Amino acid sequence: MRLTSCTDAFTLSNGNAIPCIGYGTFETPADEARKAVREALEAGYRHIDTAAIYGNQEAVGAGIRDSGIPREQLFVTSKLWNTERGYDKTLKACEQTLNELGTDYLDLYLIHWPANRKQFGDRAQELNAETWRAFEELYKSGRVKAIGLSNFLPHHIEALVSSAAVMPMVDQLEVHPGWPQAAAVRYCQEHRIQVEAWGPFGHREVLDNQTLVSIGRKYGKSSAQVCVRWALQHNVLPLPKSVHADRMRANIDVFDFELTDEDMHVIDGLRDLGGSCSDPDAVDF
Repeated sequence: MRLTSCTDAFTLSNGNAIPCIGYGTFETPADEARKAVREALEAGYRHIDTAAIYGNQEAVGAGIRDSGIPREQLFVTSKLWNTERGYDKTLKACEQTLNELGTDYLDLYLIHWPANRKQFGDRAQELNAETWRAFEELYKSGRVKAIGLSNFLPHHIEALVSSAAVMPMVDQLEVHPGWPQAAAVRYCQEHRIQVEAWGPFGHREVLDNQTLVSIGRKYGKSSAQVCVRWALQHNVLPLPKSVHADRMRANIDVFDFELTDEDMHVIDGLRDLGGSCSDPDAVDF
């Protein structure tokens, strides 16, 4: 499929369209998020990604309303935080998210992190299953148009779907040059789970990498634009974040060039560049 703009879409396993680049709001303070979201929408984004733990959902919702763009023309994602796992708590948390955003529905709702054995021992799989059962209820009720995961690796997904009635439609993973998570991406794509890339620029070490800078120079593009293009050419949906309007625009100005197979191979081979690079089985938050 040839993508020509950030509003072109990937198709989820349930048939829903999801714009191929999303605007990320991680670590955007509430007092900046309203203006940033409005400016992102003015720049052309139609896919907004937030989460309960970001503490900015009310501001994100206000920015959406400020834009004047009809809700049905937007794709809005949020995520369930770790403290709200379990069937009843998940349902309540989703209602709070809807209230904070000021919307009647979410286009996508994700479990932010898997419950892991480090924290929950033998109960981890059961806790993920209880949470997913609530997600399935939200999906069937129409409060959420698509459901998925974040930071789930293949073994977490396999454990989850062993008792699931609805397959996850998305897995949001940290994916960027130097941290490609190729095995997890491949697993998801083989199982019709759309991969989204959070942190598609990693840390400064990625953007300053001379290999990426040099590749970008060939096309008159920045290393950040190379990162976005690299993700798209792997059929991974990037979620770039900036609060600067010029960079917002630059991050979606990636449809007038295409990385060669050689470029892709070189970038795929980069290893251990900066980023969070957190192991979902090792986190304790």
